[in-house]
Amino acid sequence: MADLLDQRKFYIDGAWVAPAGTRDLEVIDPSTEEPVAVISLGDQADTDAAVAAAKRAFPAWAATPPAERLAVVERILSVYERRMPDLARAMSLEMGAPQDMALEDQAEAGAWHTRNFIAAFKNFEFIRPLGDHAPTTMIAWEPVGVVGLITPWNWPMNQVTLKVIPALLAGDTCVLKPSEIAPLSSMVFAEILDEAGVPAGVFNLVNGDGPGVGSQLSVHPDVEMISFTGSSRAGIAISKAAADSLKKVCLELGGKGANLVFADADEKAVVRGARHCFYNSGQSCNAPTRMLVERSAYDRAVEVAARVADETAVASAHGPGRHIGPVVSKAQWEKIQGLIQAGIDEGARLVAGGTGLPEGVNRGYFVRPTVFADVTNAMTIAQQEVFGPVLAIIPFDSEDEAVAIANDTPYGLTNYVQSQDGARRNRLARQLQAGMVEMNGESRGAGAPFGGVKKSGRAREGGVMGLEEFMDSKAISGWDRGA
Repeated sequence: MADLLDQRKFYIDGAWVAPAGTRDLEVIDPSTEEPVAVISLGDQADTDAAVAAAKRAFPAWAATPPAERLAVVERILSVYERRMPDLARAMSLEMGAPQDMALEDQAEAGAWHTRNFIAAFKNFEFIRPLGDHAPTTMIAWEPVGVVGLITPWNWPMNQVTLKVIPALLAGDTCVLKPSEIAPLSSMVFAEILDEAGVPAGVFNLVNGDGPGVGSQLSVHPDVEMISFTGSSRAGIAISKAAADSLKKVCLELGGKGANLVFADADEKAVVRGARHCFYNSGQSCNAPTRMLVERSAYDRAVEVAARVADETAVASAHGPGRHIGPVVSKAQWEKIQGLIQAGIDEGARLVAGGTGLPEGVNRGYFVRPTVFADVTNAMTIAQQEVFGPVLAIIPFDSEDEAVAIANDTPYGLTNYVQSQDGARRNRLARQLQAGMVEMNGESRGAGAPFGGVKKSGRAREGGVMGLEEFMDSKAISGWDRGA
């Protein structure tokens, strides 16, 4: 991997180039609070250069036969798999993913999505008939153009691959702005694409912050689409900024997932739900952070969740093991502390964790895995996305009440159901307002779309729908199917 200390250059038009100006930003290791690298924050000239390169490259890339675009992505996957230890090390440094988790989950997520896109693309029909009722009407799927990709720090390669890979397969050219808090893995990713032979200008990377490069991409007249993953607040700002140029805007935003645990749930349901909440130090938009428990099973669930929190080890990202690491930054740590305090102040019953650093820790942005019981859905910790290892447990008495509580949130990303009653699970899956519903611990299948409704945004990432997100459809009548 390139020297992590100096990462000031940008990847534009197939080459590593110096930034137009000098605006340095230190990348902080959240395990140690020490700087580990320095990057540049781009300005308008850098954004313009990257967009111009993408615009020049678009006609030839869009005209490249799909089989050749697929071959490029297959080469990317091959290099990516070889460089996974470098990606994992970068993510441990930049955002605190523990060593083993960084390799097995954080880095592997990018490989998994890429494999799924390859599988979906092999069967993708770029021109397909509307139906038997209209034999000469065809639907064509065509690339959008230059796309701006703005990705977050919590699952860096997961989100980068969910955007870059389908954009390339679709025939788009792109400019990536990764999170300035966690840019190092994306720098490695750019090295991977360079080695894989992605043509110059097809993929570009400019580091920067939201008000700078992010806003510049959002308003740029030559950017036809913005794909953003991050906070709802930033997604609203991007939508407003993009409106004047009528860009296509795809947003994958926050969540406040409800996990409905019924009395007939399997014995591991509460353990599974609590661990999922604490995983990645709670920094997942689809985390089941509200556990709704049927009254007759409530006291036992609180006891089990508290035990899981107490047994969850918290330690440096740079050691092996199944612990959780720090949260990403001092600002995030302070926000989480404030929300934990709000839970206490508003009368929730603290049964595990709490404010302050874990025992034996005197530096690093570590948060104590925390469980609140007797939460009402009106409390701050039930309504705001904490983005830390904090679980709020809420009792319910009936199925209808559980649905009402689950849906009483501005978000709608992922909800969860734990019950042995299949008819109940099917009912709830349709009643819960979310883009995804996962039941009894079963993961969604490969290629299932990831995305939400309401304040969670309405992007659909992954698989066939994730490919279509980066294309425009064209309806054509009078098609000669014999030609």
